[in-house]
Amino acid sequence: MPEFPTITHVALTVRDLSRSVPWYERLFDARPVLDEDTGPFRHVVWLVGGQTLVGLHQFPDPADAVPFDERRLGLDHLSFACTDRSELSQWAERLNELGIPHGGVVDAPYGSGLSFRDPDNIALEFFAPPS
Repeated sequence: MPEFPTITHVALTVRDLSRSVPWYERLFDARPVLDEDTGPFRHVVWLVGGQTLVGLHQFPDPADAVPFDERRLGLDHLSFACTDRSELSQWAERLNELGIPHGGVVDAPYGSGLSFRDPDNIALEFFAPPS
């Protein structure tokens, strides 16, 4: 059996692309590589880290208007890899520049994380392995 493959993409369902797209453009400091209405949903996609696609989906008929909560079944959070704790500190500064609230760098035996949320309250994180 081959080694288990890496993650190629993740898609997050958002309430309003007109609000979320500019927020993610600022976060990623990049324009999307795709903006397409597929019929069942519209999606906007970025290439991050040179190999992973992060997409936002908006459906014309959302199941509900309840904000994201990681305690529901499904996604808990999306984490972006950082090399080390000093890179996390740089991201904390960048989030401050962007006016994005965050929880500061938190250290644990398994690594360090920097948690924040998008406009729909989706939990995001920068994470570095222990040094």
